[in-house]
Amino acid sequence: MIGSLGVICLWVVLAFVMQAIPSNDNHWRRAYVLIAVGLPLLVWVTWRDGVWAGALALVVGGLVLRWPLLYFWRWLRRTVAR
Repeated sequence: MIGSLGVICLWVVLAFVMQAIPSNDNHWRRAYVLIAVGLPLLVWVTWRDGVWAGALALVVGGLVLRWPLLYFWRWLRRTVAR
C-alpha cells in the first residue's frame, strides 16, 4: 500500500501532467482542483508522518502552485493594507 508521502509524489506527477495539457483559462481550474485535493493530503501527511514531513509537503505544494500562491499573497497584502 502506498504511504502518504507516495500519494504526495503522485499529486506532483498529476500536477505536471495537468500542466502539460493546453488550457484556455491559463490552468486556473486545474489549480483549484489541485488545491482542493492537496489540502487534505497535506493534513494527512502531517498527521501521519509528522510536522517536518508536512512542512516538506507544504514547500513542495508551494513550488508546484507558485502562481496561485503569489496572487494570494498579493491579494492578502492589499486586503491588510486597507
